Amino acid sequence: MGTLSHHEKAYISLTSGLKELDLRGPAIPSDLVLIGDHAFPLAMNAEGQVLMAASLFGRGRMVVLGHESYLTAFPALVENALTWLRGDGSENPLVGIHQSCKPVADNLCRSVFQAQLVGGFLQDLGLGVYVVDAYSMAPDVKSLVEFLKAGGGLLIAGQAWSWAGQHPKQDVLKAFPGNQVPSVAGIYFSEHCGEVDLLPVYPQIPTSWLAVVIGKDFKDDLESLLQGVSELDISGGAIASEVLVHGPLAFPIGTTPDGRAFLAGAYYGRGRVIVTTHEGFMGRQNLAPFWKNALRWLDEGRNGVFGILPKLDHAMTLFSQMGVTCQKSGFSKDLSVYVCTTYSNKQAEEIQQFVAEGGGLLIGGHAWYWAQKHPGQSPMKDYEGNHILNKMGLSVLGSTVKSGCYKAPDPAKACKDNYHFRRMLRRFASHVTQGEELTAHELVGLKKLGGDCASYLNMKAHHCPSYTQVLSTLTEIVMRSGMPKVCGSCPVSSPKDHLLLSIGAEVYKVCPDPDALLPYLIKDNPAMCVFYNYRIPINVDTAGSEWISTGLYLSPGMKTYMAFPAQIVNKGWHVQIGCQTDHLRHETLKRAPCVHERFPVTSEMMQVWNLWGGLLYMVTPPKTQVGGSEVMVQVAVPSPYYKSGVTTPADWALMRQSPAPWAELEFENIIFTVPSDAIRHLERPDEVAALWNRIMRGIADLAAVSHKYPRKERFVADVQISHGWMHAGYPIMMCSSVAPELVNPEASGRKNLWGFIHELGHNQQRGCWEFKPNTTECTCNLWSVYVNEEVLGIKRAEAHPALKPESRLSRQEEYVKSGRNLASWTMWVALETYLQLQEAFSWAAFKKVFAAYHDMSDVPGDNKGKMNLYTKTFSMAVEHNLCAFFKAWGWPIEAATEKELSKLPPWTNHPMARYQ
Repeated sequence: MGTLSHHEKAYISLTSGLKELDLRGPAIPSDLVLIGDHAFPLAMNAEGQVLMAASLFGRGRMVVLGHESYLTAFPALVENALTWLRGDGSENPLVGIHQSCKPVADNLCRSVFQAQLVGGFLQDLGLGVYVVDAYSMAPDVKSLVEFLKAGGGLLIAGQAWSWAGQHPKQDVLKAFPGNQVPSVAGIYFSEHCGEVDLLPVYPQIPTSWLAVVIGKDFKDDLESLLQGVSELDISGGAIASEVLVHGPLAFPIGTTPDGRAFLAGAYYGRGRVIVTTHEGFMGRQNLAPFWKNALRWLDEGRNGVFGILPKLDHAMTLFSQMGVTCQKSGFSKDLSVYVCTTYSNKQAEEIQQFVAEGGGLLIGGHAWYWAQKHPGQSPMKDYEGNHILNKMGLSVLGSTVKSGCYKAPDPAKACKDNYHFRRMLRRFASHVTQGEELTAHELVGLKKLGGDCASYLNMKAHHCPSYTQVLSTLTEIVMRSGMPKVCGSCPVSSPKDHLLLSIGAEVYKVCPDPDALLPYLIKDNPAMCVFYNYRIPINVDTAGSEWISTGLYLSPGMKTYMAFPAQIVNKGWHVQIGCQTDHLRHETLKRAPCVHERFPVTSEMMQVWNLWGGLLYMVTPPKTQVGGSEVMVQVAVPSPYYKSGVTTPADWALMRQSPAPWAELEFENIIFTVPSDAIRHLERPDEVAALWNRIMRGIADLAAVSHKYPRKERFVADVQISHGWMHAGYPIMMCSSVAPELVNPEASGRKNLWGFIHELGHNQQRGCWEFKPNTTECTCNLWSVYVNEEVLGIKRAEAHPALKPESRLSRQEEYVKSGRNLASWTMWVALETYLQLQEAFSWAAFKKVFAAYHDMSDVPGDNKGKMNLYTKTFSMAVEHNLCAFFKAWGWPIEAATEKELSKLPPWTNHPMARYQ
């Protein structure tokens, strides 16, 4: 980010030698609206209004001044503009000047330019630049656009507020003659008068949070689009994505009550676009009234041809019924409206240019499935449809919108009350910088704004002035507010603090000078001793993706270079900083919502960092074999790290005092990540290892699998996790408060391990013998019972209060009394079924059953089918017909199952027989 962008270089060229622009005087300019990737301000007043701007289109360039008098008031600026407009390396001196701008020609008489007065634009004059006011270009729009595309330069000046006063019922952005050409490059004259003052010329492109505005009142558009439409029904099986509406000329059409849009529109250049976040909606008969309006809005009275992507048969059928001319086709520039999906970015530039020059675009598709298939990638930056839409101020997100029937917005209120990214961001900026109070409705919107800001920043579109404008605004907000202090003893719950915690790390990742921002984000960041040029051996043979611990820690904001062997570059490896990978969505937060960071290994030397700091890991791709290699880390903080068979007692005596706040203990089949305070006084980690090695072997025994796990299990402590006190996964997450129980073999070896083993049991569950949702919190407890009894020597009645005999009997009798309804056969009730089997046939029966399932294929997908398969499998394992037992528990045993098992001796004295 150290090199200047094309726009920054252009700005420097256009303002060369200028210190200030004195706009005071009788001329009242128009405020200019800027959209797209290329339009940028040259002059911005204290209210954030843009009064002069520049942009690119095709191979050409454009400068727009907010009043025609500026063509003569600022001759140095005009000469700079002409130099820039004729293009890099061009020495064409010929400047065509419309006769309405004759004083400009007079000012150029002593310059290097050769002025030629013309009555209108002529393509064959060989002009390098054309100068015209906003009122005199109407006959030449098409030829001027072609001139720009071919590399020409255009200087336009004027204002639209007086025209707007004379045409109160017309849309200035679309109808003002002076907007017909500048709009294709993303610059519009608005009806708003600009405030004039003596403006300094800044060394960089001017930015202000006040410039984060919505460029139009969309009331008329919504009235046209929603005529006769009271609701937008997206119920059914189609799962829609959310669309982020972020452009100044983009607007939501269909939203959920909490402001998440699934249908939106935008102006782009001289054209229009509508996006729906599932392509299936375009063929919905219940949405036909809306689509009829939408097609008319996109076509703008041209009565042209609608080209519909051949895959969209349902849209073709519905739209043809509406009287429009439809044809199955790919993209063609002679269409009036192009209808396609977001699943391809082929011809993206051509489609964008088509819309900019006046075409209509209807595009549909979701990104949630793409996001699932592309972990670690950003939908905003990498999703193909957004390569088309981002420039238009619309982006399809990986998040989903719940299906349902949603009320259509009231056009009179929507423009003021509906959530819009830019409106909400400006309001929050005014709250932070000027102390303006937010309404209760706006406070609710802050939580959504935090997520939207994070999504928006993930575009990483530093080449785009509109992106840098938003980034500058967010940077100013963060610097003014600072990051709220948050920890277990200092939780935060206000919407403002939620927002700051959400965006702080995202702004830090993408801002041009993160080191300058760091003190505003992290207040207490003590210095720690470090290792230099630390080498990490890489010897892996993985089945799935797994984390490789390094024993290193990066403090908040600390940056380090890492050198990688060529054999792992661009092979799916990642660097991860931070072990707490849960994303938090709680009302009250004890840490930021996301505190880890991942970097794909894409080169042999990379710099990595994380605002929040964290333990350093290498993350392998699945099915990876690498040996005899090493990764070198330039600088990092040592963390307490014990590894069985590697770390000696003498090493541990020193290592446990390492300064990092997180420690890891790696044993035979499990790794614990706990606060360092939990192990500072742990003298015998080998005793902890011995206990957990026994436990993990016991878990493997019951599951009938090898004692050597294909991937070591992980427990990670965190001050707050996404749900509960613990939850399963890789890693298993637990609250920090219970971490000491893991590493205290004297106490925990006799009690308090039920919950930990419960989560390990979850990781042993397999869909082929699970009956969701009934057994989700049940069968995992088989491992808790087994380990307590067979490994720790604790009887089941003592291992958990729910397993006392009286409790078990009470639940059993209540279940029978209430009709043996499987809806009530869950958790402890369901566990009783399995415990009765174990008490009759021993744990060996379960091991045989689990082993049998290892070799099965074509397992039924429904619970009824799986229950019958389980009945047969268990019956075969114990050589008894168990149909009567399972039927007594309310299982849906089929006649075919009973017939197949009829040759086995029946289990007649089962525990449920008394209730028959």
